[in-house]
Amino acid sequence: MTTSGDPSADLRAWLAAEQEPAPLVVETSGSTGRPKRVVLSRRAVLASARATEQRLGGAGRWVLRLPRTYVAGLQVVVRSLLAGHEPVGEAEPWPDDEGWFTSLVPTQLHRMLADPAEVAALRRAHTVLLGGGPVDPDLRRRAAGAGVTVVATYGAAETAGGCVYDGLPLEGVRVRIDDGRVLLGGPTLFEGYESDPQLTAETLVDGWFRTSDAGRLDDEGRLQVLGRLDDVVVSGGVNVPGPAVAARLRAHPAVEEVEVVGVPDEEWGNRLVAFVVGEVAEGELRDWVAAEHPRAWAPRQVVRVGAVPLLTNGKPDRLALTRLAGAAARERE
Repeated sequence: MTTSGDPSADLRAWLAAEQEPAPLVVETSGSTGRPKRVVLSRRAVLASARATEQRLGGAGRWVLRLPRTYVAGLQVVVRSLLAGHEPVGEAEPWPDDEGWFTSLVPTQLHRMLADPAEVAALRRAHTVLLGGGPVDPDLRRRAAGAGVTVVATYGAAETAGGCVYDGLPLEGVRVRIDDGRVLLGGPTLFEGYESDPQLTAETLVDGWFRTSDAGRLDDEGRLQVLGRLDDVVVSGGVNVPGPAVAARLRAHPAVEEVEVVGVPDEEWGNRLVAFVVGEVAEGELRDWVAAEHPRAWAPRQVVRVGAVPLLTNGKPDRLALTRLAGAAARERE
């Protein structure tokens, strides 16, 4: 795509090109390692945007609160332009009218719900799409109680953004489970990874994107994402599902935010580390987890932080958390 210095104008021209233009290249967040460069055709981007409009039951102006360099922010701009509206920019105030749309990550919504002015703004939205990570049920209950309409999305840059909404695939999207792994197919799929044919061949197989996520389909066909396949931490020979532990810790009344990661450990092989915003003793948190799950699932290390470090797209920075865990462990020695 040629650039003119005006990102929206460039994207508008790309969307309106008479013939299929050169694809876009979008980087993944790199939250667990080196970012991948995902090649997206206009066909895939448009299929995603049109399926979103169909599922939400309308189109309109979108408010950008995520970096447009990542797929979620890119799609906010695309959906708004296709509806005939310039998107509301990152630094602009929320619109005063009603019926607009926005897309957030869970950490953003969690913090906004603590601010009455932000809550009042979000109530005016037609829909708040919430993706980029697991959505805690309590967060959804809080949003609903505040009068904010939330739809949880699941997808990736490789699927041109969210392609499963509240557990159900968008029009044309296919979902299946292969040995516990979530596979996604359909018109929103990417072309491959730029300059990495080996990774493309490993990930894009027979028209299916092999995600790194574990999941299951319930009796109604809704997808339940159980967490990343590598989020299961083998500690002392026990498989500990990090997302389940994090969800339990978030339910503690003294915990404001929490993330968990697994790090190498000489004694246990790996240890589960919890990063907690809130004043609560480590022993109390371990007992809290053990009251609902096996004692072996309790975090072996609790690190108190002022805020969970985030990437520019709002997702937790897991590499930074791993470094913090190592620094905290050395301080305890």
